Amino acid sequence: MMIPNQSYFIFFISFIVNTLASPTLQRNVLLEFKNEFPISAPDPSEARFQKSLSSWNTSSSDHCSWKGVTCNPKSGEVISLVIESIFLNGSLKANTSLLELHHLQHLTLFDCHLIGEIPSSLGNLSNLNYLDISSNHDLAGEIPSSIGNLSHLVQLDLSFNGLVGEIPSSVGNLSHLKYLDLYSNNLVGEIPSSLGNLSHLTDLNLGNNHLIGEVPPSVSNLHQLTSMRLDSNNLNGNIPSSFANFNKLFCLYLSKNQFTGGNLPRILSNLTSLSYLDLSYNHLKSTLPSNMSGLQYLESFDASGNSFIGNVPTSLFTIPSLLSVYLSENQLEGAIEFGNTSSSSELQYLDLSSNNFHRPIPEDISRFSKLQTLDLSNNSFIGPIPGSMSKLVSLNDLDLSYNKLKGQVPSFLWRLPTLRLSHNSFSSLEDSTQVVVNGSHSDLSSYSFRGPVVHLDLGSNSLRGSFPRQICKLTSLNFLDLSNNHLTGSIPSCLTNCAASFGNIILRNNNLSGLLPNIFTDATMLRSLDVSRNQLAGKLPKSLINCKSMEYLNLKGNNIKDTFPSWLSSLGSLSVLFLGSNAFYGPISSSSHFGFPSLRVIDISRNSFNGTLPQDYFVNWLTMSSTGGYEPGWSKYLMILRSRPIHIYLRYRDYDMDMMYKESEQVLSWIAAAIAFGPGVFCGLVMGHIFFSSKKHKWFVEKFGRNHPGGIITVR
Repeated sequence: MMIPNQSYFIFFISFIVNTLASPTLQRNVLLEFKNEFPISAPDPSEARFQKSLSSWNTSSSDHCSWKGVTCNPKSGEVISLVIESIFLNGSLKANTSLLELHHLQHLTLFDCHLIGEIPSSLGNLSNLNYLDISSNHDLAGEIPSSIGNLSHLVQLDLSFNGLVGEIPSSVGNLSHLKYLDLYSNNLVGEIPSSLGNLSHLTDLNLGNNHLIGEVPPSVSNLHQLTSMRLDSNNLNGNIPSSFANFNKLFCLYLSKNQFTGGNLPRILSNLTSLSYLDLSYNHLKSTLPSNMSGLQYLESFDASGNSFIGNVPTSLFTIPSLLSVYLSENQLEGAIEFGNTSSSSELQYLDLSSNNFHRPIPEDISRFSKLQTLDLSNNSFIGPIPGSMSKLVSLNDLDLSYNKLKGQVPSFLWRLPTLRLSHNSFSSLEDSTQVVVNGSHSDLSSYSFRGPVVHLDLGSNSLRGSFPRQICKLTSLNFLDLSNNHLTGSIPSCLTNCAASFGNIILRNNNLSGLLPNIFTDATMLRSLDVSRNQLAGKLPKSLINCKSMEYLNLKGNNIKDTFPSWLSSLGSLSVLFLGSNAFYGPISSSSHFGFPSLRVIDISRNSFNGTLPQDYFVNWLTMSSTGGYEPGWSKYLMILRSRPIHIYLRYRDYDMDMMYKESEQVLSWIAAAIAFGPGVFCGLVMGHIFFSSKKHKWFVEKFGRNHPGGIITVR
């Protein structure tokens, strides 16, 4: 028989439990949580927040129908709260009202612009089995050790935040955990050995942090792992041989660490379920496993950026599921053999660049009929491009640059959008639509010189003869580089067919002559034009004024005879202008000249300009007048009138320029001066020193000089 006191106690407990679970209380808790954040802040994202949680209001009595809220259908208790991509713009309070949702099992606060820290009090939500507080990039602080109290947790996602400190060892207490994602934070220290206690773990992602040390031996206990990411840390030592125990592993990412070795043949022979393997950018120095055929499900293999030596294993290419192979930046050598590769191979991406291969490109590369990208650059391949490559009908990106290839560039390549063949010894471009392939004629007229070529780089070869007019048919061409060859004759006017698509034209250091043709009427997208070090003559074509996107114009080292092109000042993006070593003449100032608003570098040396420069000449050269320093990527602003022997190394945005001046005049050397006449102030001297020879420039000295011994004028 129950005594009265016991009866009252049970009634009291029952009353408290029912009260906490009452719909009104649960609704009020949610409203209180909403009010913990500054939703009234004047921010453009406020409307987005209000709209997203507009259903959370006092006029609605059924909180279980609110956005992101799921309740137990019988009791009405909130068991799941999912808030995604809402501008909360505040921190989780230590006494957050969420703590009153005692039956909460699922909590997601994804991309909510949370700031501050994760409160340790969240460890009191003892019924949680799913916790996702990811993609809150301003969420900082350490992972609270109380997270280890969530003994029912199955999934923990704290990725893409700004968390710091070490991974707490208490995470090893989460004995039911299957998914742990701490990717892309600022975590430091070693991987805690307690992670080896997570025997049910299937997904482990600790990538893109600052973890150090060796992988603890206890990790070998994680036999259920299907995915492990340790990439982009500072882990060192050997890749543990115990990884061979992970026979269920589907993905293994170890890239961008400091691993120095490991028994790869033993490890990989057991990882028969692998589909994605990334060992790139470590310090691995050994041969690749000779037998990789056991990796029958492998789709992507990346071992680039190491010091692997020896041959590429033939067995790798016999894997039927293989889609991509990246072995660049190693020390591989010898013959490339593809073994018994099936003609039905699925391989789409092959990168063997920056190795030590020095034999001909193998003919049987044609077996990879689905290949889309092929990069063999920065090797020492010899001989011609094999005709069998015409069978690579899916290819759209080919890079054979920086090799020792020679002969003709076959016309079947003109169907490729991206073609990089620079720094070889090619002598000509094949212009026939009938090409002999394996002893028979193949009709390539459907795409010969009429393909969708967008990027064509033939710079630094041995091309001779006239400018290849076939290029005029490439009407989608955006990038053209024929520099450092032996081309002669004139630049054909038929290039006007490509003008509308051109973004970059590089023809420097050839023997091209005649006029620069008037082909730029439609070249509104042209950003850079370099025809320096040729034998061009005559006047500049006025159609250049249509090149509204022009940033870089290099005409240096020709025989162009014209007046100073002040009309180019209408090109608002023009930042670099080289006119040096030509036959320009006359004054460089005029009453109608309004300056070059974006110009940062100009070279007018070695011409026949004359006259004077008025004091206010540079007033409208606005970028040079900037006193706020200079942009990243710019090492100097400069103007060169005449020069002594100097070397100037300058990086201008996408263009690398090694400007070597070897003129013999002893007049003036401006190493790095941005000329600026602000409101009566000389400003913008980047290096702070202007060096004069014995013949000082009187005008400049009078305006800004202060004589010093040795002829150095210092302006700081």
